[in-house]
Amino acid sequence: MERVIPKTKEYKHQIIEKYFNMIYKLAVSQTKDISHAEDVTSDVFLKYMQSEKEFESEEHIKAWLIRVTINCSKNIFSSSWFKKTVPLEETLAAEMPEEESDVYFAVLKLPQKYRTVIHLFYYEDLSVAQIAEYLKLNESTVRTHLHRGRSLLKMSLEGEDEIV
Repeated sequence: MERVIPKTKEYKHQIIEKYFNMIYKLAVSQTKDISHAEDVTSDVFLKYMQSEKEFESEEHIKAWLIRVTINCSKNIFSSSWFKKTVPLEETLAAEMPEEESDVYFAVLKLPQKYRTVIHLFYYEDLSVAQIAEYLKLNESTVRTHLHRGRSLLKMSLEGEDEIV
């Protein structure tokens, strides 16, 4: 018998606290911009708080949050506001993510389909099966994206003076 997760505000706040960092990091990975990632994170948790969806388990909530994060990130780039703006070249050092490393920045340069699976696999420790389920892809597609993403990362990092 399926267990239905309670819809209490206290429980929803616990879920937000538990998954906030994961969703924020995924949003940064998807958008490559701190302010967009903050907007996406806010949108995701607002949708979660307003959701009337019946969740079967905490794993179901996690999958839903990941899917909504990816969709909200895509929506940012398809909005007319985004298409009509020009990004500033300067970024503040205080806004740099904690994972400042050559590998992290190389991951951010990957095409989105590879960046997503690399992030979920290595930064969120999800299995290929979980990633496939969350992204609604075949496991073989996820493995292919991981392989191609790793190859692109390797080429990118070998082009650097230091190999990490």
